[in-house]
Amino acid sequence: MIQNLRSNFERNFSMERLKNLLRVLVPPSLRSTGRRVKLLKAIIDSIPDGVIAVDGQGRVILWNKAVSQMTGVMEKEILGKGDHAYAVPFYGKKRPLLVDLILKGEGEWSREYERFQRRGDVLTAEGFAPAAYGGKGLKFWTLAAPIKDEKGRVIGAVQCIRDIAERKRMEEELRWRSFHDPLTGVYNRTYFEEELRRLGVSRSYPVSLILCDVDNLKMINDFLGHDQGDEVLKRIAKAISNSVRASDVVARVGGDEFAVLLPWTDSRTAEQVAERILKAVERERSPELPLGLSVGYATASDPSRPLEDLYREADDMMYRDKLVRGLSPRSSVVHVLKAALREKDFAAEGHIERVKEFSLLLGEALGLSRPELELLELLAEVHDIGKIGVPDKVLFKPGRLTPEEREEVKKHPEIGYRIALSSPELAPVAELIFQHHERWDGRGYPQGLKGERINLLSRIVAIADAFDAMTSDRPYRRALSREEALEELKRGAGTQFDPKLVEVFLWLIGEKGDA
Repeated sequence: MIQNLRSNFERNFSMERLKNLLRVLVPPSLRSTGRRVKLLKAIIDSIPDGVIAVDGQGRVILWNKAVSQMTGVMEKEILGKGDHAYAVPFYGKKRPLLVDLILKGEGEWSREYERFQRRGDVLTAEGFAPAAYGGKGLKFWTLAAPIKDEKGRVIGAVQCIRDIAERKRMEEELRWRSFHDPLTGVYNRTYFEEELRRLGVSRSYPVSLILCDVDNLKMINDFLGHDQGDEVLKRIAKAISNSVRASDVVARVGGDEFAVLLPWTDSRTAEQVAERILKAVERERSPELPLGLSVGYATASDPSRPLEDLYREADDMMYRDKLVRGLSPRSSVVHVLKAALREKDFAAEGHIERVKEFSLLLGEALGLSRPELELLELLAEVHDIGKIGVPDKVLFKPGRLTPEEREEVKKHPEIGYRIALSSPELAPVAELIFQHHERWDGRGYPQGLKGERINLLSRIVAIADAFDAMTSDRPYRRALSREEALEELKRGAGTQFDPKLVEVFLWLIGEKGDA
C-alpha cells in the first residue's frame, strides 16, 4: 500500500502530461510569446507543489508561490541568483539541489537523498529540508528534469517539490499498525514470528523466551465488561515492557497471551526477568482491576536448538503454572468476582464483608473445622455472584418487582452455580451457591429442598445474608434496626430458616450487642 502511494505521486508528475496539459489549455489566440508566458506562469503559480527552474548556468528563472510558502523567500528576491543560493532557504547553507544534478551530474550528492532514482533523464528522490517553513523543516518528494531547446540541447532544469509530511505520517502509521497491537502498543504476532526467525539464524545466543498468559481474562470481560478487560491488557503490557530491556521484544501473540524474546539471555536471567514481570503485575493489581499472570520460560543455548521448540517448552511451563495458580486460594478469581459484585453495587457498602463476618461467627460457634470455615468464608464472598446476570434495572428498581422481575431475580442462584463450576477455585462452593435461597420448610428456590437436605453452610449464609439485608438500606425500603431484624429472624425460624441456627445466631448477636 505504501508503494502504491509513492507510485501515484510519481505518476502525477509526468512531464509529458504537463506538456500535453499546456497544449490543451492554451488556445491559439494566446500562443504569442508574451501571453503564453503569462498563462504558463499563472498555471505554475496555481500548482500546490513547489516548482523551481534554473537556466544552464544554474541561475533561478522560476520560483512559484508554493516555493515561497515553503521558504519564506519571494520570487523577486531570488530570481537571477545562482551559486546554489536557492538552496539556503531549504537547508540553511549552499548545496546542490536536484536541478544541479541534472545540469552537472549526480556525483556524491545523490547520497544526500533517500530513494534517489534516475529514470532516463528524470531524477526523483525524497529528503528533508531543515530550514524550510521557518525552521520547522520539510519532508519532501521531488522530481527534476532537464529543459531542452528545439534541438534537444539542455538549456536548464526544472524541479518540482512536494510536501509529503502527511504521506509520511500515513506511511509510518501503516508501518506501525502492521507490526504493533493497536490496543496495548506492543508488537504483534507477525513481528514476533519474524523476530523469532531472525534470531534463529543470528549470533544472539543464548536466547530466552518468556510466555505470559493473562489469568481470567474471559471472566473479567464477561463480568466487568470489555472496557475493563482492555484496561487489564494495557496494564499488563505496560508492566511487562517496564520489566525488560529496550532491546528485548515484547509482543501480544494472542487474545490473552504475551511473549518476550530476550537475546543474549541465559536461563537464570530469564527466570529473574519472569519474577520481575510478576512483581510488576502485582504492583498494578487492585480490587477494582484484578490482574493475574501465569508465566513460563525456556532458553536455547546455541543454534542447534530450534526456537520453535523453545516456544513449546515455555508454553508447557506456563500451562503448569496456570494450573497451580488456579488451585491456589490466592488466585485472582475471587478478586475478579468481588470486583464484579462491586460494579453491581452489592459490595459498595460492605455487604460481602458483613455476611462473611456473621457467617464465620456462627460457623465458629457451631464448632466447624478449619477446612469447613474456609469453605464457608468463600461461600459468603461469592454467594450472590449470580446477580451479575440480573439486569441493573431489576436489581435497583425502587418500587415493588413485577412477577416477571421476581422470576429474573430468582435465577441468580442457578447463574451463580454455573459461574462457580467454570472455575476450579469456586467449584467446591457451586452446589452451596445453588442452595443459599432454599427454605427450611421446602418453599424456597430453585430446587425446593427442605430441612437438613439443605447444606449446613448454605443455611448459615442464608441467615447472615438475610440479617445484613434487613439492617441495610435498600432502594425500596429503609434499614430495620438490629432488634427489629432479630425479631424477623425469630418469626422465620422453622419456616424460612433452620430454627437451631437462628437460636444460636440470636444468642451470638445479642451477646455481641451487649458487649
